[in-house]
Amino acid sequence: MTTTLITGANKGLGFETARRLIAAGHTVYVGARDAERGRRAADEVGARFVQLDVTDDASVEAAAKTLDAAGGLDVLINNAGIETRTEDNSVPVAATVTADQMRNTFETNVFGVVRVLHAFLPLLQRSAAPVVVNVSSGLGSLAHLSDPDHPAHFYPGIAYPTSKTAVNMLTVQFAKAFPAMRINSVEPGFTKTDLNGNTGTQTVAEGAEIIVRMAQVGPDGPTGGFFDAKGPLPW
Repeated sequence: MTTTLITGANKGLGFETARRLIAAGHTVYVGARDAERGRRAADEVGARFVQLDVTDDASVEAAAKTLDAAGGLDVLINNAGIETRTEDNSVPVAATVTADQMRNTFETNVFGVVRVLHAFLPLLQRSAAPVVVNVSSGLGSLAHLSDPDHPAHFYPGIAYPTSKTAVNMLTVQFAKAFPAMRINSVEPGFTKTDLNGNTGTQTVAEGAEIIVRMAQVGPDGPTGGFFDAKGPLPW
């Protein structure tokens, strides 16, 4: 039985990924900051709940102890993420972004990934087929955002794409450091979720497809890569 932990899984892409992996036979832990919402989501899909706030050391360490006591972990999906939005659903641009906004975004999107990886690495190293999926974004691609002909070029925000570029570097470096693990970044696509004020053009079912696929790669699968549903992406 494959045991999988998904951070930020009480709604959106995390919730849909949990549903799909349970259907595929995984034992899934729904990680969520809010206990009530997390338990409700876990009950709805037949998952287990673990309280987990990726910005809090004690919360992450307690979650790792819970999974350790329950038997370990095979797949870690770093899904929790935020994007700073104003009241009119716009994003802070180069002329307005502040250091505090950058720090807040990185606390969840980057430092949260490192915090969770650090806590759960000992459990993953005991797995026969450990997998890590870092939910990134096509907006983290330097190649795409610097290409005037690419659709992502229009995006004016600073904090969110910068954080996802950092996540991609984490993927590269952790994959090199732990070659026995399959560690990859994925781009779900512009999915309709609370993160973007539900302005996305894809359903969560469409967005979760690549997350679910990469969560199930075998020991001979790719590692240290960046993928969307169509295949590899440029950094």
